[in-house]
Amino acid sequence: MVSVFCKDGLEPIVHKLHDLGIDIYSTGGTQEFIENLGIPVKRVEDLTSYPSILGGRVKTLHPKVFGGILARRELGADQEQLIEFDIPEIDLVIVDLYPFEKTVVTTDDEQAIIEKIDIGGISLIRAAAKNFKDVVIVPSVNQYGDLLELLSQNQGATELSDRKKLALEAFKVSSNYDSAISNYFNRDFRQNYLRVSMDQGQTLRYGENPHQSGSFMGDLDEILEKLHGKELSYNNLLDVDAAVALMEDFKHEPPTFAILKHNNACGLATRKSVLSAWNDALAADPVSAFGGILICNKEIDSEVSAEIQKLFFEVIIAPSYSDDALELLMQKKNRIILKRKETELPTTTVRSILNGYLVQDRDAKTETANDLRTCTKVTPTNDEIKDLLFANKLVKHTKSNTIVLAKGGQLLASGTGQTSRVDALRQAIHKAKSFNFDLNGAVMASDAFFPFPDCVEIAHNEGIHAVIQPGGSIKDQESIDYCDANGMAMVLTGTRHFKH
Repeated sequence: MVSVFCKDGLEPIVHKLHDLGIDIYSTGGTQEFIENLGIPVKRVEDLTSYPSILGGRVKTLHPKVFGGILARRELGADQEQLIEFDIPEIDLVIVDLYPFEKTVVTTDDEQAIIEKIDIGGISLIRAAAKNFKDVVIVPSVNQYGDLLELLSQNQGATELSDRKKLALEAFKVSSNYDSAISNYFNRDFRQNYLRVSMDQGQTLRYGENPHQSGSFMGDLDEILEKLHGKELSYNNLLDVDAAVALMEDFKHEPPTFAILKHNNACGLATRKSVLSAWNDALAADPVSAFGGILICNKEIDSEVSAEIQKLFFEVIIAPSYSDDALELLMQKKNRIILKRKETELPTTTVRSILNGYLVQDRDAKTETANDLRTCTKVTPTNDEIKDLLFANKLVKHTKSNTIVLAKGGQLLASGTGQTSRVDALRQAIHKAKSFNFDLNGAVMASDAFFPFPDCVEIAHNEGIHAVIQPGGSIKDQESIDYCDANGMAMVLTGTRHFKH
């Protein structure tokens, strides 16, 4: 029984089945495809004595089809019923389902999406997989090659282990398909349940540490094209995820370069040219940049690649590369070069904890000037507002508790992952000074409110003139009063950006 949507790679299978003297049943477009190859094919309609009805919605759903698939060969009663009702044994089922997930991505037309919910195909898959002791199931185009190899061995005879392995693939296809449909319908209802199904994955060299096994589940090729280098490690993937998420907030900005280490940016700058952005991103912390992850929102040319070539780094990500730049960057055989594709990031994040999962909306909120509420007597200048928004984007993507110091579209320093906000600020100040940055005229961003006025006091003593924070503390007024008494500007966003 052959009933497939994707016919790529089907031709050699059909020829091999014919050479082996195997009767082929089919219907609809698959039947027409086989007939055009000059291969004899029996119509399912002739077997069932029913035509395809309801616009093709019902073709194979019939006891003469499913009886031949589900009949137990070793059970006498089943065999007697096959004879009684003139049902042929069906030993091989080849299916490729309607592309439901692709349809959801390409259209908002609900009727078109609903019509791509496969009924007969999924039923054939489950029936054949259930009876794997006697039936070979090929549940998708991804298994066409496996089938062709099996047919070429032992004149088409298969081992039980072969059939059981294909049954596993079948139930993976079935599970993934049903999960995609369920998730589509839940868009309208947002019921509190989790259905995650990934058919594709890769085994990693190890997990976070060498003594831990690890794997990545998903299709990385949807977002990134690997142009060169070794396989991405578990830690590489965490850094790449952080880098892509960060640059998503800068994708429409002028040339912006970021350097990340352990999921946090140690350098970031927006400039008129990619080269200037690189130089100023590196200047923020050339020590931490060693062995880091680089990402840019514009094309990398030969001039830029010649400069970044001077630094050892593991991964670089950009929307494109000039030919000369690629040639230079590829001189290091293990260096991972990735091209960011024009795709949207998932809108939901999932994290395992204890014996369950935390599920939340991705933090997609990016403040603009319209979201800022000046709460002090002094209003920030236009340049300060640009820097405040720049720093606020960065603070959103930095481990909490965090403070970010910036000036002129450049990260000066950040305090990351500290247990107190004061410690985060002191860390950022110390780091900025260690690389000889002048904090006079810089701005400060905080991922959460200030519980006390100590942070704005410390910032003022270092020459910082403007502050951005979400607000919401019962002691907000104390920080505002300090700013007013010392000529500082403060804006509130009303949105906290914790990242744990």
